[in-house]
Amino acid sequence: MPYWYHSGAMGWFGGVGMVVLMALVLAALVALVVVLARRAPQLPGQGGTARRILDERFARGEIDQEEYERRRDALTRAK
Repeated sequence: MPYWYHSGAMGWFGGVGMVVLMALVLAALVALVVVLARRAPQLPGQGGTARRILDERFARGEIDQEEYERRRDALTRAK
């Protein structure tokens, strides 16, 4: 005999529990992707490279041209 008004052994909470569980799994996957993306090695053109910082300091006027050229030369010799 079918139970027309019974939605399973867990009742209506079974559906809500599944939605909560799926949301938790999705949140864990998103967190994993974010952590892995932050740990990924950056290309030399990205991030806080010394040359880019030097260029920005010169553009802002924090150092003069002589200081800029001296430090730029020192950076290129270090490679």
